[in-house]
Amino acid sequence: MLAPEGPPATQIGAVKWLRENLFSGPLNTLLTLAGLTTIAYLLNLALPWFLHSVWNAKTFSECREIVANTWGPDAHGACWAMIRERWNQFLFGFYPNDLYWRPVLTFLLLFVAIVPVLFREWTPRLMVAGGVVGALILWLSVAYGDAIPAGILVVILVVAGLLGRSGRKYPATLSWFTLIFPVLALWLLWGGSIWMSVAILLGFVLGGLAFRLVSPAGGLVFGATAAVLVPILWWYYGSEPFALALDRITGHGKPFWLREVRSDDFGGFVLAFVIGVSGIAASLPLGIILALGRKSDMLLVKWICVGFIEFIRGVPLITLLFTASLLLNYFLPPGTNFNIILRVIIMVTFFSAAYIAEVIRGGLAALPRGQYEAADALGLDYWKAQRLIIMPQALKISIPGIVSSFIGLFKDTTLVVFVALLDPLKGITDAVRASLDWKGIYWEPYIFVGCIFFVICFSMSRYSMHLERLLKREHR
Repeated sequence: MLAPEGPPATQIGAVKWLRENLFSGPLNTLLTLAGLTTIAYLLNLALPWFLHSVWNAKTFSECREIVANTWGPDAHGACWAMIRERWNQFLFGFYPNDLYWRPVLTFLLLFVAIVPVLFREWTPRLMVAGGVVGALILWLSVAYGDAIPAGILVVILVVAGLLGRSGRKYPATLSWFTLIFPVLALWLLWGGSIWMSVAILLGFVLGGLAFRLVSPAGGLVFGATAAVLVPILWWYYGSEPFALALDRITGHGKPFWLREVRSDDFGGFVLAFVIGVSGIAASLPLGIILALGRKSDMLLVKWICVGFIEFIRGVPLITLLFTASLLLNYFLPPGTNFNIILRVIIMVTFFSAAYIAEVIRGGLAALPRGQYEAADALGLDYWKAQRLIIMPQALKISIPGIVSSFIGLFKDTTLVVFVALLDPLKGITDAVRASLDWKGIYWEPYIFVGCIFFVICFSMSRYSMHLERLLKREHR
């Protein structure tokens, strides 16, 4: 008998993969060669520019001189020294330098606030990330011990202790911090009296109490109406006197008062995160309500939701931003000071909610009729059926579309440059170029900002894939 021989070299290993995937036929071979040629051409242009990079320089002219002296008069190189000199403007805009600890602390606390939303149980990686966040907060406290009021440190330590105690088993037990984080972030970023943030939080508490008191007697519609009207009336008529009264008692001393920062000083990625995170957090519940309203049997509710969705989807976001910037004040009482960032957040939220509503409506339409019939057979009312059976499945189906909308919303924060806000891509770049030291620089700021946007959006996409795998149960 003949001894067995191994397979031919063309049928194993890398050679087989190349034959099957890149050179399987004349057309694929031609496309492969064209692709390789294009990559080689782009690398020939870009690689020397990256290799000739300059990291230490004070001006753009100095960068050019260093490249010319090192690589020749005709050489070109990237001037990353601009990023070293102006990185703080790309991250913080014109936020006061001595107050950088406030947006950094807000960003760290954001990670604590989103843990109950994104994770169901503690994992080793999550514990390591929590340790890193805690270490950064500790370093921030030591580095800026003179700037951070002692009362804030006490509050942080108390909150950290409660988080560690109540959230030892399940991250969901930290949900209370997720609820108070928005008003805490408002106070840390804009400063002023802490009592105004407390008054805002108290409005939501009053809305919840109004819903609980009115809905048993008047039904869900009247309860929801009361839950909306009571906070609005409180914020318009009662919040300011309440905050001023407490402010007179405590005064402008620490820890009840932080130095105020104007909205005009916001810029860079601080502004992008404020608008993006606020829009994402508010647009999802609003999109769910709009999707349910569009499928409602009540004609008035359905028409309102359909009209809102179709109008928002039919108008460019820039138009809505101009409306928020210029026209919205005409519909407000004289003398009303409506923060421009808040106006932009409202319009961005409406824009994203309209698209999320359609994504969720698609998820609702994909559910078989038997799921609705099963809810009816169990004797569940409309809201219990939606909460326990229908909406969890619809949201699971809609995860890719929802996350795509979130990614689009975060990238659209760069459009605020058209309403005179300093976004990280265009506004801050133009501000840096306005300096004679960096006049003429072009690609470097766009590449730097684009890389940061890519990291953030890619992380959101990866978490979306993780969530899909986690909820994929039909084949288990």
